[in-house]
This record gives sequence, C-alpha cells and structure tokens, in this order.
Amino acid sequence: MKNIADLLFEAKILKEIPRSGFHFLGKGKESVAEHSFMVTFIAYMMSETIPDVDASRLITMCLVHDFPEARTGDLNYVQKKYVTADENQAVKDAIEDLPFGPSLADLIGDFKEGESLEARLARDADQLALCLELKSLMDMGFKPSGKWLSSVSNRLRTEAGKKLYESIMKTNRDAWWLKNYVDELNKIC
Repeated sequence: MKNIADLLFEAKILKEIPRSGFHFLGKGKESVAEHSFMVTFIAYMMSETIPDVDASRLITMCLVHDFPEARTGDLNYVQKKYVTADENQAVKDAIEDLPFGPSLADLIGDFKEGESLEARLARDADQLALCLELKSLMDMGFKPSGKWLSSVSNRLRTEAGKKLYESIMKTNRDAWWLKNYVDELNKIC
C-alpha cells in the first residue's frame, strides 16, 4: 500500500504546479489539478450525450491525462520547442510495482496517441477546458484571450467538441448565474 500512498502524494503535487501557458497570455492562472478537474467534468458531460462511448474510460483518461506533469512540469507550446520531457519514463517510474500500473499507463498512452474515440474526445475536452478559461477572460474584458481562441478551437477533432465550442462561444460566462439571480429577484418583487 505504500506505493499507492506514494502515488497519491505524487498526484497531489499537481495542485501546486501552475499551467505555464497563462504566462504568455498575460492573465489568468490555474494549476494542473484545476485544469484536470475541468477536463474531466467536460468528459463526463460528453459521456452523457455521445452514444457508444466508453464513459468510464473517457472520464478516467481525462482524470489522469496530465499525471506525468507531476514529474515533468507543465510545458507549454513554446517550451516544448526547446525542451523535451520524457513523459513515458515519468509514467514508467511512477507506476513501478503498482498492480494497476499497466492500466494507468494504457490510459495515458491512449490519450497521447489520440486514435480511439475516447482519446479524441478527451483531447477535445482538454482543449475545451482552455477555451472556457479564455472565454471567461474575454467576457471580463481581457481582449488578448480572443486571439488565442481561434488557434485552440482549430485543435478540436470531434463534432461533439466543435458543437460544444460553438455553444461556449455563444454563452456569457455569468449567464447561468444572472439567470438564477434575475429569476429570484423577480420572485421577490
């Protein structure tokens, strides 16, 4: 059980590792763990609306897709031009002696290859999580995030991902809250 406890502490470090791309944007911040939560939540929504998807595999894949970053850190596109992280070795070292290690490695490998339906959806969920961050910043008046949205949206590969992106872009970040606020205000008045 100690090796499982070690893995849990390793995963916990993702709460402390910042996503590095926001430095280039000039605004916004989130940890790798915060990002992984949003990706996983998006995947859950996708799994509820897309027939024939292995929901458990999709959701779990999203939960662990950035796990190697506990050892490698979060490298953005600029950094990846100059630095190569050995994520395969990071995963291999992390899962050594774990009874479910091969399963964890398989999920991360499938995500990286991006061939299965679940992997394509997971990769879209990964991009959509960034789109939500960028759209939120744009709705709050930070215009530079709009420049990034088109390049992020171009990475979407599934129809479900593209449709969700369109919906995100048509929705203000606070619409859900304002709707509830206005409804409650109208009841009081």
